[in-house]
Amino acid sequence: EYGRTHVVRPKGAHKATIVWLHGLGDNGASWSQLLETLPLPNIKWICPTAPTRPVAIFGGFPSTAWFDVADLSEDSPDDVEGLDSSAAHVANLLSTEPADIKLGVGGFSMGAATALYSGTCFAHGKYGNGNPYPVNLSVAVGLSGWLPCARSLKNKIESSQEAAQKASSLPLMLCHGKADDVVLYKHGERSADALKSTGFANVEFKSYSRLGHYTVPEEMDEVVKWLTASLELGSSSST
Repeated sequence: EYGRTHVVRPKGAHKATIVWLHGLGDNGASWSQLLETLPLPNIKWICPTAPTRPVAIFGGFPSTAWFDVADLSEDSPDDVEGLDSSAAHVANLLSTEPADIKLGVGGFSMGAATALYSGTCFAHGKYGNGNPYPVNLSVAVGLSGWLPCARSLKNKIESSQEAAQKASSLPLMLCHGKADDVVLYKHGERSADALKSTGFANVEFKSYSRLGHYTVPEEMDEVVKWLTASLELGSSSST
């Protein structure tokens, strides 16, 4: 039921693999073309395409979507079943990577929501449905997105010492444009605050004053810098 998956192979030594998730109605191809241009030779990018499903925000009209959504914000009722199945699809794509490769997930808009949800599942050690989360994430990135299931996060992270420890050490990056009229800036800001207040100690939140619901080179440059540092891909630590 998933569409085509596009893979961007590393141009240098393979050190990390990141699954990147597109936004509502998009597909993996458009992001793979952009990611291929980034100066990150040690990263392999996997860009899957979401299943086509009826989406409430479109009045039930079918669209590629990682989960059903009635409203693009953290106030929307959470489709935990859809979120879990997409988070599991991401984990599945990462689970076949070699053992010494660092793993990450990122995305834009609804893809960002799924990526951040995956980060919280990793920290908690399980999906929303209680099944164990199987992969070890090193980073999660969310552009112009929001955090699903924010209300129940505190209880999940405080439920065990291991969850609290994972939350405190997982590097997360959230970027949002103040001129975003699709996923409002306040949702991105609140999501970053919710993560910080539940014990995610390594949260970078970047805002862009004139940015709407899209990406710009300035933002991607900062993502590149942040990934290079967080995944230790810099020349100094590559040996």
